[in-house]
Amino acid sequence: MTRTAFIIKDEHLKGATFDGAWKSSVRTQAAIEPATGRILGQIGMASPDDIHTAAAAARKAQTGWAATDYERRAEILRNAARTAEDNRDEIIDWLVRESGSTISKAAFELAVTIKALYEASAMPSQSAGQMLPTRPGRLNLARRRPIGVVGVISPFNFPLYLAMRAVAPAIAVGNAVVLKPDPRTAVCGGYVIARLFEEAGLPSGVLSVLPGDGAAGAALCEAPDIGMIQFTGSTPAGRKVGETAGRNLKKVSLELGGKNAFIVLDDADLDLAVKNAVWSAYLHQGQICMSAGRILVQSGIAEEFSRRLAAHAAGLPVGDPATGQVALGPMINQNQVDHALAIVKAAVANGATLTAGGSADGLFFQPTVLTGVRPGNPAFTEEIFAPVAVLTVFDKDEDAIALANDTEYGLSAAIVSRSVGRALALGERLNVGLLHINDSTVNDEVVNPFGGVGASGNGASIGGPANWEEFTQWQWVTVKAEAPAYPL
Repeated sequence: MTRTAFIIKDEHLKGATFDGAWKSSVRTQAAIEPATGRILGQIGMASPDDIHTAAAAARKAQTGWAATDYERRAEILRNAARTAEDNRDEIIDWLVRESGSTISKAAFELAVTIKALYEASAMPSQSAGQMLPTRPGRLNLARRRPIGVVGVISPFNFPLYLAMRAVAPAIAVGNAVVLKPDPRTAVCGGYVIARLFEEAGLPSGVLSVLPGDGAAGAALCEAPDIGMIQFTGSTPAGRKVGETAGRNLKKVSLELGGKNAFIVLDDADLDLAVKNAVWSAYLHQGQICMSAGRILVQSGIAEEFSRRLAAHAAGLPVGDPATGQVALGPMINQNQVDHALAIVKAAVANGATLTAGGSADGLFFQPTVLTGVRPGNPAFTEEIFAPVAVLTVFDKDEDAIALANDTEYGLSAAIVSRSVGRALALGERLNVGLLHINDSTVNDEVVNPFGGVGASGNGASIGGPANWEEFTQWQWVTVKAEAPAYPL
């Protein structure tokens, strides 16, 4: 693909951050292409002081933005969507090179990002409240108002979409946003967003994009000018975010990890079940919170299913996604590779059988299949975040329910069966926020409320109708013709 350099220009890759204007940062970090190790440019690294300064400026800018005519707010969001459409090839290129996405995954991510912008552009003209019952002579209503400044901490795996799904609706309903993208994907997950809104005409100060480390994230959770934190990332990091933000009495939305169950019942179409399992386990190298962390297969079909899955995994090409000739690209960094290899090794030591993959060449991790994994095995318990399919056999439907719920996580589950009624009955008893019958564990459509329970989140949801709940707060208003003469 040929870069037009319209969205991201050379001056943006010289250690800059964005707070309505592009400014040089004292600290910088290289933006690296994981597939090749090539340096793509330098990003700015925000300090805690930078976070506090941006938050204070955002609070000042937010007042005027919330008072902006709803048609103008909608227009700016549509402008950002059209700019993304007009620069499709360049944005996809950045996703491929910086995040290790395959071209098809990057194209999908851009598509849902554009959809998120258009969906958010409808919010300014939607009803923002309710008329409530009351006594005669009084108006009684509840209206939704913006929180003020929303801090967004976004991850590396779907960097553009998982940032935009919070940024766009938060801005749409009148908030200002301070975005801290993961430094490993700060260009495609942060600078692209800054440029889209800059080109769209968003007033200065309403959006800041400040990559940073853990200290910058902590500052975002502590800044008195920020009223809410929306965090997407690992459960350990989410616990720290929730603790710090909660101590500072901020609203908190946590979308965390998962050890998701993909359940194959004995009446399933095996070819379709394998294809859905492959998508669930290996899409984007398994680096997705919704990835199938455990594939539970009924005993009568387990041997044949395992054989087909291992054969399919062995045939998936791995390499530089920019070539367009691979199914899996690189892992994001060596730490992720080492973590996955350690779990695979521990799984085998604890009785699992390695039937495919199990090795890595640099950041390129071979699609892996582990069979014979039982509860208590590290591969059954721990989130791997790598292309590792973990197979566990069960006998009865009741056993599948017990195995699926045998985890602290509660994000996504999928059930494959020719009997929808049977699958629904089983699914009703799973402790998850997302349930998919005859589909993959990896699903998102923008218009749906997305969130998990337990160690997968704090019960909050983001997306679709949940966006009004997340990014606004209720205000109760009553109106009388004149003040009453109370007897006290």
